[in-house]
Order: sequence, then C-alpha cells, then structure tokens
Amino acid sequence: MRRSSRKRRLRRRRKPPKSRSRWQSQGPTPKPSSPVWRNLYRRVGCLRRSTTPSPSSSPPTLPVIFSPIYIQRRGAPQTKDIHRKRMEKDLLELQTLIDVHFEQRKKEEEELIALKERIERRRSERAEQQRFRTEKERERQAKLAEEKMRKEEEEAKKRAEDDAKKKKVLSNMGAHFGGYLVKAEQKRGKRQTGREMKLRILSERKKPLDIDYMGEEQLREKAQELSNWIHQLESEKFDLMAKLKQQKYEINVLYNRISHAQKFRKGAGKGRVGGRWK
Repeated sequence: MRRSSRKRRLRRRRKPPKSRSRWQSQGPTPKPSSPVWRNLYRRVGCLRRSTTPSPSSSPPTLPVIFSPIYIQRRGAPQTKDIHRKRMEKDLLELQTLIDVHFEQRKKEEEELIALKERIERRRSERAEQQRFRTEKERERQAKLAEEKMRKEEEEAKKRAEDDAKKKKVLSNMGAHFGGYLVKAEQKRGKRQTGREMKLRILSERKKPLDIDYMGEEQLREKAQELSNWIHQLESEKFDLMAKLKQQKYEINVLYNRISHAQKFRKGAGKGRVGGRWK
C-alpha cells in the first residue's frame, strides 16, 4: 500500500502544470461531434506527440480552442442584430398591413358613397318616370272623356235626326196621329227628366278624387274620409233594407186581413183585392 501511494505521488510530481486561461476556468471543454472539430483535435494530438518537452524548458502551450460558451458570448451582438432585424421586419409587415387596411377602408367608403349616389339618382329617375306616367295617364283620361262626349253628341244628333224624320213621316200620314205624337213627346220628356235627375243625383254623390299631388298625411286623411263615407253608406243601406222588409211584412199582413174579411162578408162577390180579382 505504501509503495502504491508513493508511486502515485511521484506520477503527480512528474506531470507538467496545466496552463489555464480565462475561458477554461468554467469547466472542461466539451468535444463537438462535427468533422471540423475532430480534425482540429487530431492535429492537436499529433503536436503533443511530436513535441518532447525537456524538464528545464517551459511546458508547451496548447492552441486556444474556444468553448461553445465563449462562442455563445461572443455571438451575443450578432443575436441582437438578428433580433433587431426581425423586429424591423415585423414592424414593416405591420405597417404594410395597416396601409392595406386603410386603403381597403378608403375603397369601401368610396364604394359606399358611389352606392348612395346611385340610389339617389335612381330615386330621382323613378320620381321623374312616375311624374311622366301620371301626365300620360291624365292625358289619356282627358282623351277618353273627350271621345266619350263626342260620341254622346253624335248619338244625340243622330237621335234628333231620326226623331225629326219620324215626325215628318207621321205628319205626312195624317192629322189623326197628332195626339199620338203629343203623348210620345210627353213620355220621352218624362224619361229624359228621370235620367237627368239620376245623373244629377249621381254627380252630387260622386266626389272628386285627385290624389296625384297629395302627401302621405293627406292620403291618410283621404283614406279615412272615404272609409267613414263607405261606413255611412253601408249603415244607410242596412236601415233602408230593414225598412223595406218591415214594409213588405206590413203589406202582407194587410193583404191577409183583407182576404180574411172578404171571406166572412155577407153577399161577398167578386172584387178586386190587392190588385187581383177574386
């Protein structure tokens, strides 16, 4: 045991002192697995084997091999540059996206303004077309009214000519047709009078309806007025129908009473009851 310990001490004394640099104080240098590092380590081993140090000379110095930690520390500025470039790239992309967004928004606003202008233009065109159609319809109605009046005048003129011809023929046939002509004239006058009365009543009841230049509120008031008028006419019609039904019932009751009295009257003969002979 003593000999082995002595040998160990002698071996330790024979070993030359290792020169440590600042970067070797942090631990052993890891051996990378790349081919470049392998060749470097081989060359260093060959140098160690070729050099035979003498005990009097200074120990040989190994070539400086940088550890990955030193390389990482030395590469910090390069990492900062990469980070700065990446930040600049991201900022540029963000600025590009912002510009694209604002351009798209500006384009959408322009499209919206163009759409509003197109809607207003279509609205004005539609109003102009509606006004043109209203004028055309008014002209058409006026033409129809004129045509109707012209036809009525022609018919009246033709009827007057026919009557004049008939009068002339009858006057030529003899004087005993004078009474007949007078009666026919009276009947015709009565018919015309009844027709004129009917037209007058219809013209009084018929209300003019001019809604071309009315607004929304005026149209609502006009619709309410027409609704009230229709309701009033319906109520009057219902009252008249009820009155007519009551009158028919009373007439039937009176007919029944008269017929019943006729049966029990003494010496009853044929007589006219209710417009009929019994």
